Parts: sequence; structure tokens; C-alpha cells
Amino acid sequence: MVDTDVVQWTRSAADRVGTPLLVALHGVGSHEHDLLGLAPALPATWTVAALRAPDPWGPGFSWYPLAVPGSPDPAAVDASAAAVLGWIDAVAADHPRIGLLGFSQGGSMALQLLRARPEAFAFGVSLSGFVVPGVDDGRDDRLASVRPRVFLGHGDADTVIPAEATARTSAWAAAHTRVTDRSYPGLPHAVSAAELADVAAFIGD
Repeated sequence: MVDTDVVQWTRSAADRVGTPLLVALHGVGSHEHDLLGLAPALPATWTVAALRAPDPWGPGFSWYPLAVPGSPDPAAVDASAAAVLGWIDAVAADHPRIGLLGFSQGGSMALQLLRARPEAFAFGVSLSGFVVPGVDDGRDDRLASVRPRVFLGHGDADTVIPAEATARTSAWAAAHTRVTDRSYPGLPHAVSAAELADVAAFIGD
């Protein structure tokens, strides 16, 4: 379940009605306040809602159990994605458009949510993230028929996400989405100012 009491919003309940909504999903070991720091650099027309993952992990929280880096159990990812979709369903009537933005593990969640409902989201942004392998139940065929907009951002000095997972994600996105794929020289497992500027331009397009 998504804890509605800890969701961080960039607008009050009254002011966010009728605005487009960007759902922010943090990485493993982090929390709902983390990606909220990106909000001032993003288009001001969008309301950001930063969610907390359900499972405690280290100093923060996790969307699903860690396994082989870049290759989690699809069933565990789907279970967490279903919880996020339930939360989105509860707020969707207030927002004419909904986008997704995730970092690392949250990036894998954003792409899994697109797989679940490709028609429901204006776009997905995955920063230093990856697509979950082993999903062969027809979801990707439906995704390819819709081809939602996707932004992939990753650093070429990232030592957390395996290069194989990054390459797999780029190939998958090219085959199934309208992707903007950016690699940032010298960037580790982090978000740079240049990357954030590209994300803002992508969202505002």
C-alpha cells in the first residue's frame, strides 16, 4: 500500500485540482523527500507528488526486494506497481494528465507502470533506471501499439546499474516507445544539472 499520509506535494489540495500531475518515485534506500528537490527545475505548471516506497530498507525504503542488480523478480515489481496504480486511481480525477518520473529503482517502477497502463500516462521518465526483464505476458505488445513518450537518462560512469541492464533498457525503449535516450559523460549514479534541464524540456514539450 502507498501511505497517503506521507506523500509530498508541491501544491496544496485546493491548488492542485486541474493541474497535470507528475508522480515521483525514489530509489532504493531513499524516501519521498528525495526527488522533491528536483521540482523547482521542472515546469511549474505540473504538480509533483513524491511517493514513499512500501518496504523499509536501510535508512529509507524500497519498492521491492533487491536481487541481481538490474534484474528483480517481476512479480514483486508488479505488486508494488499495483499499489501505486491504486493510489493514482484515487487522485486521477483531479488531474487532466499524469506523468511518471523515477530514479534508479523508481525508474524501473515508472517503466513497469507504463507497461501496465500505456494509455494512462502522458510519459515516463527513468533516470539511472532500467526495464525489468522476464515480462513476456503480452504487455509489451500493447505498449508498442501505444508507444508512449519515454525519457531515459543515465551516466556513463554509473557503477550501480550494470551496463547490460542499461543497454537492454535502451533497446527495449526503442522498440516499444517514443524514446529520448540520453547518456551523460562522467555522470555516476546521480542526476546532473544538464540531465535535469533535458528532463524539464522533455516534460514541457
